Amino acid sequence: MANHTKTITLTDVQQKILSNDIYNDTDNKGIDDWVQEAVDGKVNNAWKRFQNEWTTKLMNDSSFTDSIPSNQTDFVNLVTARSDYKNRKKRDDDNASSLGTPVYGTTNE
Repeated sequence: MANHTKTITLTDVQQKILSNDIYNDTDNKGIDDWVQEAVDGKVNNAWKRFQNEWTTKLMNDSSFTDSIPSNQTDFVNLVTARSDYKNRKKRDDDNASSLGTPVYGTTNE
């Protein structure tokens, strides 16, 4: 499994503001932990939505006759390998093109 490392830049003022609410020593571990916990929370909520959406879709798909995996890795691999799976970017791109609107980060020329 790959680890993705991101760098977050805070000004001194932003660090002071966060340190007002977050226990933070001179090594910034408090802020680092808070950022990681925020990302973990987002991943957990995204997983719950993903699992709920795709469990329903799989159960209602008469052509799907396999068992639904009980572990997260196998479930995600099964769903993302399906021809009808679209990630957020693909869904947004399809929606924008059907509406004739530019997609984030592109121009409509």
